[in-house]
Amino acid sequence: MSYISVSTWSLHRMLGPLRWTYWDADSTTHRTHVEDQPQTHSLLDLPGEAARRGYRAIEVCHFHFPSTDTTYLQDLRRSFDTSGIGFDTLLLDYGDLTAADETRRNADIRLFRDWIGIAAQCGANRIRLVAGEASPTDEQAIRRSAAALSELAEYAGILGVRVVTENFKPMTSTGESCLKLLDSAGSGVGMITDFGNFHGDAKYAEIAQIAPISSSIHAKPAYDDKGNPDEEEFARCLEAMPSDYDGAYVLIYDGPGDMWEGLERVKKLVESHIRQ
Repeated sequence: MSYISVSTWSLHRMLGPLRWTYWDADSTTHRTHVEDQPQTHSLLDLPGEAARRGYRAIEVCHFHFPSTDTTYLQDLRRSFDTSGIGFDTLLLDYGDLTAADETRRNADIRLFRDWIGIAAQCGANRIRLVAGEASPTDEQAIRRSAAALSELAEYAGILGVRVVTENFKPMTSTGESCLKLLDSAGSGVGMITDFGNFHGDAKYAEIAQIAPISSSIHAKPAYDDKGNPDEEEFARCLEAMPSDYDGAYVLIYDGPGDMWEGLERVKKLVESHIRQ
């Protein structure tokens, strides 16, 4: 049966500084830009807080990790275990497996491998890797991305972690390109469907295309300026889901006001759908 999860992105104004990874072409290395944010909860405290609020799992964005030292990762794993909350997915929010710059592409692959190791240490079941920035109609880029994802999935499998990607960034911006990518990558690579990342008239058909092969759904509504979800539009997204879907609905809220309160508004809508 499907269940309710939450992404740390939905609490990004409450979890302290954001640590964004970027590629510095001049020095041909990865760097980190730190964006200050208030801290209401530490990442170590979040599993217990999520459990108290009725969530069953969390997806953690990589930029919310204040440390990747072994001791910290063990503490984070312990926090999930103690709270009874699942660490479903580590969301690596950087990378381009289709970069024309071979130096950058190879460096990104090495970084992906490092984060797969981090995911294994802290007990994440899956890691979401970005497929690439190339056009969704670039067949050669799809094959290049699929080959890299397949190789990374084989490595991750040895460590007990499953590689997934998402309809996120240009390469996977259409249902058709998502299916082509997965067909080429093979069964070792999974998918996440994000309601907010498909657009236009084909949006709901595209959700229906890839949701059946997705391990989790990023349930992201559109909002008004007060943070109220567009219930009619969100219902169309939920109705596009297969009736036998049994994975996580990961609630996404990045609107104004208190983020827990915003999540509760989304949570009520998803719970109503699950009960149908």
